Amino acid sequence: MKFRRLHPEPGTVEGAEAVAGLAGQDVLAINMVASADGRAAAGGVTAPLSDPADRELFHLLRTQADAILVGTGTMRAERYGRFTKDETRRTQRLEAGLAPDAIGVTMSHSMNLPYAIPLFQDPEARLIVYTTSDREPQDCAAQLEIVRMETIEPPAMLADLRERHGVHCVLCEGGPTINSPLFSSGAVDELFLTISPALLGGHDPLTILSGDLPAAVTLELAQVLEHDSTLLLRYRVRPPG
Repeated sequence: MKFRRLHPEPGTVEGAEAVAGLAGQDVLAINMVASADGRAAAGGVTAPLSDPADRELFHLLRTQADAILVGTGTMRAERYGRFTKDETRRTQRLEAGLAPDAIGVTMSHSMNLPYAIPLFQDPEARLIVYTTSDREPQDCAAQLEIVRMETIEPPAMLADLRERHGVHCVLCEGGPTINSPLFSSGAVDELFLTISPALLGGHDPLTILSGDLPAAVTLELAQVLEHDSTLLLRYRVRPPG
C-alpha cells in the first residue's frame, strides 16, 4: 500500500518507509487508533475505527518489533492470536534482522490472564508476564514465562527484556490502561496515532489514555500520512522540560 505524505515533505510513501527507523533500535513505540472525536474504541473494540490503511500500518509496525506489549484487557477484548500470521510478514521480519515472530509481553498485578484466547493456546507463542502477584499461572500451550517484581516499573521491565532477551524495539498496542504508566514513567519514545474519519460520541468516552498523567507529555510531529481520509500521525516524545 502507498500513503500520501503530507509532512515533512509532500510525496508518496511506500509502507516500509512509514515505519523506518524502528527495527534494531532501543525504542518503545505505542500504536493506537482513535475517532475524530477522540474515542479509542467502539463497543469495547477497535475494529469499527480501523480501515485498510490503519491495518496496514498495524502490521508494518509488527514487522519492526522484537517484542509486542499488550494489556490483558486488550488481549481479551480483541481475542489476540499469533502476531505474525502470514509468510510475507515473516519474511519482512527476517529481512529486518528479527526473529520470525515477536515475543508477547504483558503486565498484570492480578495474574488474571486471558488463557482462553488463541495466543495463549498457540504452542509456538513466546509470552512474558510481568506481575506483582504470587499466584501460579494456569497450564496453557504457549511458552509462558512469569517475571515477578515488587512493583511493575516500565523502565525496569524494558531493561529486563533487553538484558535477558536481547529485545530492542518494543511495540505497545495498548490499551489505554497500560499506556498511562508507560507515558507517566517516561518510557515511551514514539507514538503512532491513526485518526479515523468517524465520530462516535458517547458519555465519558474512552481515550488512548486512562486516568491522569502526572504532567503533560509534549510531542513532536515527525510524520503525517493520509489514505482515503484517514490520517496516520507519527510523534516523537520530547524529554521532560
